Amino acid sequence: MGIISCLGNDTATVTHSLKTGRSGIVLDEQRQKLGFRSPLTARIRDFSPGDFGIGKKALRSMCEPALYAMAAAKGAVKDAALSDNMLQNNRCGIIFGNDSTVKASVEAVDIARESGETHYIGAGYIFKAMNSTITMNLASHFGTRGANWTLSAACASGAHVIGQALMMIRSGMQDIIIAGAAQETNWMAMASFDSLNAFSSHTEDPQSASRPFDRRRNGLVPGGGGACIIMESLDHALSRGAQIYCTIDGYGFSSGIGKSLSEPGREGSQRAMLNALDDAGIGPDDIDYINAHATSTPMGDLAEAIAIHGVFGPDTPVSSTKSMTGHECWMSGTSEVIYTILMAKNGFLAPNINFTALDDNCPPIDVVSRTCQASIRHAISNSFGFGGTNAAVVLNFKL
Repeated sequence: MGIISCLGNDTATVTHSLKTGRSGIVLDEQRQKLGFRSPLTARIRDFSPGDFGIGKKALRSMCEPALYAMAAAKGAVKDAALSDNMLQNNRCGIIFGNDSTVKASVEAVDIARESGETHYIGAGYIFKAMNSTITMNLASHFGTRGANWTLSAACASGAHVIGQALMMIRSGMQDIIIAGAAQETNWMAMASFDSLNAFSSHTEDPQSASRPFDRRRNGLVPGGGGACIIMESLDHALSRGAQIYCTIDGYGFSSGIGKSLSEPGREGSQRAMLNALDDAGIGPDDIDYINAHATSTPMGDLAEAIAIHGVFGPDTPVSSTKSMTGHECWMSGTSEVIYTILMAKNGFLAPNINFTALDDNCPPIDVVSRTCQASIRHAISNSFGFGGTNAAVVLNFKL
């Protein structure tokens, strides 16, 4: 695993943040000056590309999400002890989730407008501005010869990547997939999102602004970074003596929206979870923890609570790590799997901070509001995106 997050730039720091309920959300003065309805954001701290061996030459073709992804992927490759021979062959590929590279596109347009010609944009900007900026840069760096593409599916991108990698490995087409997702955090990427009035207005206390499932929630807080996991067939991992954190036993997907592109569909969310359980060959009673998608929006959280209650009833522990990270958007499907793995590895459930009580019209679900010890055997992680794209991933820790 490798991760760049507002909770930390390595798994040890992220684990400590999860365990202590530390929020990475701040009020951004630049957004405030630009007239954002909500100037809140989750902030990545102390990130320098050079600290991860990313040199000046690489910066010419790498935008913000590509930099986060490269740092996370290098961390994951190191953690997995993958040799050059394992990486540089036809059986190893890269699939990443990304659904925007706004800043690079805006900068290129600004240069053209200011100079009156395109010459000064330079050759690197096309590689920065493409959605596939991550996978093209990572494949070039690691020298992989297998799968090499980007998956765009809104806020379910990172989960669908894991599902697609799972299917490719099961099919025998690949032995190893460097799988992950990234999300840019700059204000340019969030300006149009802010105009939807979907962000939290709890600016008086930034760290309490993201309140998944809480009756006082009134919008999400944007975040981002990069997250990567190394997926491989169990036989391949065992044959090389790899450290195995868990097996990915199930993947479920569905499509279905409410009355608009931004409104969630309750039935579709439920169907994705049921499909993931069916793929894993287990039932709802086997799940010990649910890492909810819950972003802290009134409609989205209610729809997911109804879906969770419909599948699991009132007693399965649930928390949304977005209470600490904000909504990491395209990256969240992968980062939240990592957060769940870190909880299981260290024997605790991370709290859904800022939670006091459910809405009166919300069905009962067991929202974990304080850190607690736990033995997680199976967990499910939910990811739901604009346009009704839904994904759920089942993790098995009974190794």
